[in-house]
Amino acid sequence: MNSIQDISSAMTASERRATFSLASIYALRMLGLFMILPVLSLFAEQLDGATPALIGLAMSIYGLPQVLLQIPFGLMSDRFGRKKIIIIGLLLFFSGSVVAAVSTSIYGILVGRALQGAGAISSAIMALVADLTQEVHRTKAMAAIGTSIGMSFGIGIVAGPVVSQFGGIHGLFWLTAVLTLLAIFVLIRIVPNPVQSKLHRDAEFVPAQMFTALKNPELLRLDYGIFVLHLILMAIFVVVPVLMRDAGLPREQQWLVYLPVFVISMGIAVPFIIIAEKKRRMKAVFIGAIAVLVVATLGLSQFANNLVGIIAFLGLFFCGFNLLEATLPSLISKTAPADLKGTAMGAYSSSQFMGLFIGGLVGGWFKGEYGNTAVFLFCAAALFSWLVLSLSMKQPRYLANLLVSVANITTAQATQMAEEIRQMTGVAECQLHFEEAVMYLKVDNQQLPREQLQQLIDRYETAASQ
Repeated sequence: MNSIQDISSAMTASERRATFSLASIYALRMLGLFMILPVLSLFAEQLDGATPALIGLAMSIYGLPQVLLQIPFGLMSDRFGRKKIIIIGLLLFFSGSVVAAVSTSIYGILVGRALQGAGAISSAIMALVADLTQEVHRTKAMAAIGTSIGMSFGIGIVAGPVVSQFGGIHGLFWLTAVLTLLAIFVLIRIVPNPVQSKLHRDAEFVPAQMFTALKNPELLRLDYGIFVLHLILMAIFVVVPVLMRDAGLPREQQWLVYLPVFVISMGIAVPFIIIAEKKRRMKAVFIGAIAVLVVATLGLSQFANNLVGIIAFLGLFFCGFNLLEATLPSLISKTAPADLKGTAMGAYSSSQFMGLFIGGLVGGWFKGEYGNTAVFLFCAAALFSWLVLSLSMKQPRYLANLLVSVANITTAQATQMAEEIRQMTGVAECQLHFEEAVMYLKVDNQQLPREQLQQLIDRYETAASQ
């Protein structure tokens, strides 16, 4: 007899192993990308054929294959197996790192970075996480992976300038290749094999739901937001490392700026994240963070030749960036219907990578044609358009996603159980997909009587087992 699911239980040892090993794969891959970010524009100037536009493109070109391939790779993992597709993606990423590591021209770097981007395994990893965790623990597993990405970003922008002292940009690409081999080892030897792979609407893009997601104006507003946020991130890193060097800070010492700036900005952002979530002031905090970014980019445009000014406004930029980077996925989760989250996140991720691609491309072009100040003014204009668009956003629903398995009960019992759940206090949505043996719920955790819900689950699963 199957054990009764417990919505308040802790992860099992196998689930923890799956979650943290897959989070480490994500982190190892992203660490290599993030280490390149603060130093590529500095070293690329020395490459044959380099121009500001091509340097910007080299920084961001990996975003375009991500847009084109991440959803197809996720769909292929349903058919051919999660681990096979993830290994193929990691091998593409490895090959791109090697190509870039041996290249002496900007064109070789472009090819290598494009191959890195072709290793678009994000959606396949999320699907494998879903295969390896119980429904009631899925949200915690996804949060752990999100945390690993944030940690990789912080470590990467600090470690990049340090590591590049010993091997230059080519050494960083070789290190990225080694980290990718380590990720493959973790996948093969540590990540458990799923008993079965199936569709997970909370973690995967569902093509049939695409137009439903694209018709939701609140989701589209958030997609535009992440597009702009990563566009300005890439555009700023095209010019800021060079500006700091020209203002008197050697590239090997720039980590002395990134480390305190990132740590202090996180310390400032966290209380506002808590206010946004716990005090339910998400819209005010969200709009305030966008306004901070507008001020930061305008400040950078005016103090582009002053090291103290660059550092001060870069710190202000990271305060807004870290806050928005944390709240945007939360807003997607709150806004998307219960059974549309995976599709909504797929569109969101595509918008993010497209922003990265356009940011480097346009940032490099503006730098070459009009100078550094024009890059910051372009960023400020893009942010201002986002600010105006966000003023009319609806107050978010402070709802969490909760999944309940119906694998152990009949169709009739599941239908009746769903009706009873819909009548409970704190339940905003309950979508039953019996073919997937899952109920997708959106709940208000401050109102939901979790003990009552658990008693309901116990009653139905006990009745089904008799």
